[in-house]
Amino acid sequence: MERVTIEDVEAEPHPMGVNRERQPVTDALGAEHMTAVHYELDPGEQFSGGLHTHHDQEELFYVMEGTATFEYGTDGEKTPVEAGEVIRFEPGEFQCGRNESDEQVVGLALAAPGSQHNWADLESMAPCPECDEVTPHGVEEPDESFVIFCKECGNEMRIA
Repeated sequence: MERVTIEDVEAEPHPMGVNRERQPVTDALGAEHMTAVHYELDPGEQFSGGLHTHHDQEELFYVMEGTATFEYGTDGEKTPVEAGEVIRFEPGEFQCGRNESDEQVVGLALAAPGSQHNWADLESMAPCPECDEVTPHGVEEPDESFVIFCKECGNEMRIA
């Protein structure tokens, strides 16, 4: 049995700079079969680095305070998720949660199976400067930075 308070979990902002209060509860508890991350999102911040999917993980987001807006699919559909609500995304379903309000959003992201990403199963939709359109992108396992590559043309982008 392991136990921790959120206040004791050190914040690790997203490497792409999309949030500042991201606390990996999973790491603090030594969990291996699921992921739990606590977020406090200021206006304009988001849970992750953009519209993406995990082909190997189911994800749930519990909004504890405020209203988060989730984009889902690949055609720009959005839905608000208010405090006390939970939203689920199945493996392979594209999503991105953001704070588009003027108030702080506090939420908990839960994913299973696995506590670490299988980077080969992560895919994002991002603009490719070579293709001159939004295309599917893969992500290489980060060392010092993220390498995102266009699955259409192979163009690579390094994000510190």
